[in-house]
Amino acid sequence: MIHEHLNRIEARLKQRAAVKEEDKEELIRLVAAMKTELADLSRTHGEQAESITGFAELSAREATRREKNPRLLKLSTEGLASSVEGFEASHPRLVEIVNAFCTMLAGLGI
Repeated sequence: MIHEHLNRIEARLKQRAAVKEEDKEELIRLVAAMKTELADLSRTHGEQAESITGFAELSAREATRREKNPRLLKLSTEGLASSVEGFEASHPRLVEIVNAFCTMLAGLGI
């Protein structure tokens, strides 16, 4: 399920003409890095890994909508950021990747 969410994010990003090519490439790179980190996390914290990927997919959808709703984008990225809270010590790279992903998506929503 985790990989399905992340694959849908990649597909959505690739389809969006409104997203600059360099932004797409960076976001796709971050999604690939998330896959690696979440594979590790899912072995011990399956539900949390699912939550992170669900919020990541929702955030990507809100950031790439044709008619953006800044409030929904903010809520979804806040949810994504909250979903990794508590993993700073055990999975710092995952937290770093998710924060970078949120920041980029927030920039797309402007």
